[in-house]
Amino acid sequence: MNHPAPLHTPWSTASFGNATDTTPMELSALGEHLDTCHGERGRLFGLRCKADVVRGFVATRFVTSLLAVALLIGLALLFA
Repeated sequence: MNHPAPLHTPWSTASFGNATDTTPMELSALGEHLDTCHGERGRLFGLRCKADVVRGFVATRFVTSLLAVALLIGLALLFA
């Protein structure tokens, strides 16, 4: 069932015909909000971010990572 496209959009922007740039007051409020959010993340947030990066790297190279771990274990057993 096809509906005809409306001639005008049912939404409007908050710029009221002006440029859509941010104001210094908006940027300041955003900065304060981000500072608050960063403070609430906890001390281990950076560590979790690094763990996510490592997990993403290993997940995309799963077979290669398994082979590298097996090679390291084999070398450790050989030279131990």
